[in-house]
Amino acid sequence: MPDRNAWAVDLVDPQPGDRVLEVGCGPGVAASLACDRLVEGRLTAIDRSATAVERARGRLASHLAAGRAVLEQTDLAHLVAPPDAFDTAFAVNVNAFWTGPAERELAVLRTVVRPGGVVRLVYEGPPSGGGRDVAPTVAAALGRAGCATGVARDPSGSLVCITGTVP
Repeated sequence: MPDRNAWAVDLVDPQPGDRVLEVGCGPGVAASLACDRLVEGRLTAIDRSATAVERARGRLASHLAAGRAVLEQTDLAHLVAPPDAFDTAFAVNVNAFWTGPAERELAVLRTVVRPGGVVRLVYEGPPSGGGRDVAPTVAAALGRAGCATGVARDPSGSLVCITGTVP
């Protein structure tokens, strides 16, 4: 299991009754870790890739059957969920937040994450030999969406989490 997924779930720290959204769940590694912490809560995992959703469906089978997980094939910009549906949201290595303005995606997050809820966006890098540090770009995007932001790095410095608190 990649360190980035375990670190992301540790940062999110899902409590037994939390309503959690994972954006870009891929094969469901982080989703499974988060569901292991839920009792009455529920994780909604989304990914735009049909292949990823099918892989996640296998990994999350027991959580889906128990009602701790919901899995949808959609991208964040097209997610349909009621306002304040989630206590927290997270994503691991989702490019949408640093490769473009992500205005639609951030508007959806502001709607579906309750006021005071937290969005955590985790990325690898930058590599020690150089490369792009996405933290300033992602933090600026969250700030433009009205979120109070913060940046944290894991002890090795190889992972970064940009946090936005929904107003």
